[in-house]
Amino acid sequence: MVENALVDWSRAQFALTAGYHWIFVPLTLGLAVIMATMETLYVIKKDEFWKQTAKFWMKLFAINFAVGIATGIILEFEFGTNWSNYSWFVGDIFGAPLAIEGMLAFFMEATFFAVMFFGWEKVSKKTHLLATWMTGIGASISAIWILIANSWMQNPVGMEFNPDTVRHEMVDFWALVLNPVAIVKFFHSVFSGWMTGAIFVIGVSSWYLLKKRETRFALASIRVAASVGIIGTVVLMLSGDGSGVLVAKYQPMKMAAAEGLEKGGECAPFSIVPGVEIPGMLSILATHDINGCVPGIEDILNGYTDHNGISYPSADEKIAKGKLALEAFKEYRTWKDTDPAKAAEARKVLDENVDYFGYGYIDSPEELVPNVPLVYWSFRLMVGLGCFLLALMVFVLWAEWKGKLTSMRWLQWVALWSIPLVYLAGQAGWIVAEVGRQPWVIQGLLPTKAAVSSVSVGAVQTTFFLFVVIFTLFLAAEIRIMLKAIKEGPKI
Repeated sequence: MVENALVDWSRAQFALTAGYHWIFVPLTLGLAVIMATMETLYVIKKDEFWKQTAKFWMKLFAINFAVGIATGIILEFEFGTNWSNYSWFVGDIFGAPLAIEGMLAFFMEATFFAVMFFGWEKVSKKTHLLATWMTGIGASISAIWILIANSWMQNPVGMEFNPDTVRHEMVDFWALVLNPVAIVKFFHSVFSGWMTGAIFVIGVSSWYLLKKRETRFALASIRVAASVGIIGTVVLMLSGDGSGVLVAKYQPMKMAAAEGLEKGGECAPFSIVPGVEIPGMLSILATHDINGCVPGIEDILNGYTDHNGISYPSADEKIAKGKLALEAFKEYRTWKDTDPAKAAEARKVLDENVDYFGYGYIDSPEELVPNVPLVYWSFRLMVGLGCFLLALMVFVLWAEWKGKLTSMRWLQWVALWSIPLVYLAGQAGWIVAEVGRQPWVIQGLLPTKAAVSSVSVGAVQTTFFLFVVIFTLFLAAEIRIMLKAIKEGPKI
């Protein structure tokens, strides 16, 4: 019971930290593109209006950027404090992209940020514009390496298990970097930031329209932001389609949970809501073939054969092979220095079953099923809000182009109150990605309960509530400072 409590509280603490951090990251990614586009218009048109417009959004970017760094640093420390078994088991692989992110991307981002924020009158227009774009590019490069690390947890590649060091060790760096899950996740996550930044700018600009202030600034900001947001959301949806195919291939249980699919098969239906289905649509989305096989939760637990004739073992078979691998590993460690023959025999059994090593920690097939209702409804919330926000941006851009937006107060209110909705959509997406792969920290290799540190439940609970207070104060401070800057308005 204590073990379960430790796992639950450790997960809750990491979810809290990651959830707060993701409040700041997407806005950084989106505002970077929007303000750089505005500054580009300033350099091209030589119109001081665009300079002041860019500087206003740059001020909000800087506030958000600073708070995001603070939450991100704490997040990385938690791998060592709360997840030391995980860090030891895969630190050789997981640490590499995080180290690159810290040494290359973050320093690049921070350096150009300094030039961008403090260099308006100190460097030439083109040099400053380059610094602004490079700040945004640096933020995206930073995201690349973090998402490579996360994607490896979803689809572990490019490594092999070393029973002598009890670690998974990297054997192919480029397999890690070019992991198809990482490529799709990069586009999906970064362009979700474009959508977040766009809705934020549109919402804030709509507030100015409601107050009948800075009308030209507000309309110009909406025009740029909506254009960036529509492009970003289209790419976001296309990458979402690619992500669905990869999830179905590498994480079928996550796909089944996201659809609440108990029993699958060929021509599987897509559930809009319980009781409302589109026949064959899930097979199309998951395999790009209406006759494609999409296994349900029961199929995955009991074993199944897909439409290509490939058979997949049941959960009980995987668990049995996992326990065989664990036992062989223990025997290898026992005999490797005293009886080479027995050690070699044990190593052979281990190598034959090492793909199921993580299943050896699973006690029953039911553990392999994530929280289905949470994943199911989070997926629908993400998709539903994404479609709504895309329609909103298209409609707002059309209304601005037609010169009708200033008189459509109801639309201005909808845009303003859509700011929290875009954050809700982003959080829902991460719930699908991370809760959907439970009980695994690393898909198929290391379950969550085997990854935690040997610390007391009380210590984790204490830091959890401490972080609640700290992060809430961070968020409250950011909102207060941003609201003050927004009320002051741009200097135009």
